[in-house]
Amino acid sequence: MFRGNHPTRVDEKGRLKLPAEFKRLVDERYGAHFYITSKDGHSAEIYPLPEWEKIEEKLAGIPSMNAAKKKFLDRVNYYGQMSEMDAQGRVLLPQILRESARLSGDVVVFGVQTYLEVENHDELKKRMETEPLTAEDQQDLANFGI
Repeated sequence: MFRGNHPTRVDEKGRLKLPAEFKRLVDERYGAHFYITSKDGHSAEIYPLPEWEKIEEKLAGIPSMNAAKKKFLDRVNYYGQMSEMDAQGRVLLPQILRESARLSGDVVVFGVQTYLEVENHDELKKRMETEPLTAEDQQDLANFGI
């Protein structure tokens, strides 16, 4: 389970060095292959390939004419690419996604249970200020026992 956050950098070639804590978990459980994508172009989602394949299995059960499935696949395929972690623990972020989400220089890598999310540090701070966790959000979570 990926959790917490680790500030890091994306280098000039578009490579993200996985933070040590996340790399250790990847090495123990998943291997070096990833599917890197986004649903909105504002952040990168780095899925260990076995976790992405679970999503693909669920998608296979949805009829191909389903509009939501098509929209989802359009986005995750447009922004997405396979990536292999190199010997230094770096993964190459897709260029279209790097440009769209402004993923260069300082970024934050979040653990989101089964995948990692990468966001531009300044953009994340701005979004958290403009979209605070509200009392309604907290009530919604309480309804799930959280």
